[in-house]
Amino acid sequence: QVQLVESGGGLVQPGGSLRLSCAASGSIFANSYQGWYRQVPGNQREFVAAITAEGTSNYAEFVKDRFTVSRDNAKNTLYLQMNSLKPEDTGVYYCIDYAFPTIRGQGTQVTVSS
Repeated sequence: QVQLVESGGGLVQPGGSLRLSCAASGSIFANSYQGWYRQVPGNQREFVAAITAEGTSNYAEFVKDRFTVSRDNAKNTLYLQMNSLKPEDTGVYYCIDYAFPTIRGQGTQVTVSS
């Protein structure tokens, strides 16, 4: 059974940084296309970033040049480095394995506020 466990969220001031992690189990992690999305207050979920098994990444326009998605196949872990955070980045962040798109972890709360 595929499981995804997100961590690393918290409260940070505007301009600050956070690094999110997603520990995956039950899937062939190294072969997976994976990504991050977020649920922001009052809005539907938004795509944030994704990375192929080969390491090619793509990003939502609103996070380009601020966020970096990466993966460590040896640790079965996906990361999202978030820099220059803005208040509008506040939300619950989830990782996704596109081979199992209905599987969802508990998410990790990111709050950007002064």
